[in-house]
Amino acid sequence: MSALDAGRRPVIRPDVQSMHAYAIQDSTGMVKLDAMENPHRLPPALQQALGQRLGALALNRYPDARVNNLRQALAHYATMPEGFDLMLGNGSDELISLLALACAVPASSANGFKKASVLAPVPGFVMYALSAQLQGLDFHGVALTEDFELDEGAMLAAIKEHQPTLTYLAYPNNPTANLWNDAVIESVIEAAGAQGGLVVIDEAYQPFSSKSYIDRLARHHHVLLLRTLSKFGLAGIRLGYLMGRRELIAEIDKVRPPYNVSVLNCECALFALEHQEVFAAQALDLRAQRALLFEELAKLPGVHAYPSEANMLLVRVPDAQKTFEGMRLRKVLVKNVSTLHPLLANCLRLTVGTKDENQQMLAALRNCL
Repeated sequence: MSALDAGRRPVIRPDVQSMHAYAIQDSTGMVKLDAMENPHRLPPALQQALGQRLGALALNRYPDARVNNLRQALAHYATMPEGFDLMLGNGSDELISLLALACAVPASSANGFKKASVLAPVPGFVMYALSAQLQGLDFHGVALTEDFELDEGAMLAAIKEHQPTLTYLAYPNNPTANLWNDAVIESVIEAAGAQGGLVVIDEAYQPFSSKSYIDRLARHHHVLLLRTLSKFGLAGIRLGYLMGRRELIAEIDKVRPPYNVSVLNCECALFALEHQEVFAAQALDLRAQRALLFEELAKLPGVHAYPSEANMLLVRVPDAQKTFEGMRLRKVLVKNVSTLHPLLANCLRLTVGTKDENQQMLAALRNCL
């Protein structure tokens, strides 16, 4: 009998049993524009050079101090401030989970702590809420305004009421792709800090954004900056990094599993940083393609495209499900986000692809309207 059979004490948590696993859409034979990936591959010469380098690695050994070389390279690339440190994760998803784990203090009158909680604007990245749930933390979502801006009053009221342990601010946001008002962000940061909480600025889409929080990071002791190499162009290697005050990172690093970054991930990332001009050129191309795509979407009747600071565009169409299915039948895969939050009614999220991919996407979208 299965451990989940009726009549037996379940060994899997009931809330986990009621969850759905993260769904990855089948993209076989499709123009894949659903996951905000960089569509450009390495040039053939770099593919060969990387292959030789990876082939020479000692795969029979656990990762060694080479990861420290990567940490230093990333700190230099990101212009990390003095007095700060950096920890690595198997993608930013792992770092989000580790933050929840490090802060998961159960409610108890004996230890004097209230139950830890997570707060974030919604709609936003689903992993903020999921990581909180899996660690037994409460999650408090605060709705954005109708034009997808931070609701300053609602955010400050929620911080005062819930006193969150972790507050996430995506910069730019997913799936709305916008940057929020800097003054409002500072107001939220100050309020969260006054309650004793940490603030995580998530810059997953930094390569495509006109702004970064890195220049303001040193102002605060309670702010962490989260980035990933996925949008840089290395979604396949799963590498994220978290920057913060050295003493704060040292505490969070205690819950990191040993050897969480493989020698392959590490060497790929180092190789990419040594050739960062190639990836910078790819990001520049995608920003140019984003602008062209935005212009073309504005010409389509019944379609409203929102300004973007990421490698995606949020569009509102007359019927999201019908349009999504129609595009899929035409071999173009995008993301239907219309059911994730009421503010996203009839919205699709389109990844910016190559010039040819974008033309195919526009043709499919026109034919579905």
